[in-house]
Amino acid sequence: MFPFVTLTDHSIYLRPYEFGDAEALHLAVQESLPELSPWMSWANEKYTLELARQFVTVTRAEWSAGRLYGFGIFAADTHEFLGGCGLSHLHPVYHFCNLGYWIRTPRNRQGYAGRAAQLAARFAFENLKLIRAEIVIAKDNLASKRVAEKIGAHYEGILLNRMVVGKAIYDAHMFSLLPSDFGLTAQL
Repeated sequence: MFPFVTLTDHSIYLRPYEFGDAEALHLAVQESLPELSPWMSWANEKYTLELARQFVTVTRAEWSAGRLYGFGIFAADTHEFLGGCGLSHLHPVYHFCNLGYWIRTPRNRQGYAGRAAQLAARFAFENLKLIRAEIVIAKDNLASKRVAEKIGAHYEGILLNRMVVGKAIYDAHMFSLLPSDFGLTAQL
């Protein structure tokens, strides 16, 4: 377990979800459904305020258990909720995780997802002692692929039948970030 922490690059900050974030989270998901729903099973017309509250509760509990590190992304100057970023599927033997991100539609294409991904990856390497963060992106999710490319993630190829979203099966791009990408040495 790692204590709750706030990460910043002075443009945005990431912090664990708080119970008061549920309304902003719900609104951001609702306004972004056309962009999110093809790639994220949880993002659908049935995403209610109650589900947002449950998500906050679960992510806080999972953080405390050291199984998932879910961050809300916020604008540093206005504190506006911008989206979410998380480190999931932490592998206890091989020391890697999955890194995911999403930004609410009106704030897309402003570099926030890339900034958040870099902050979360650095946190994983410096604090969780992970040696790899994987970014797995459905083959047709061009927006997420552009983010991974812009932040210099290593492209490793296409994984066949790697993702399931709802009842759809997708091939996926595999990208990775390593401690060396941040001037760090991998440590166990």
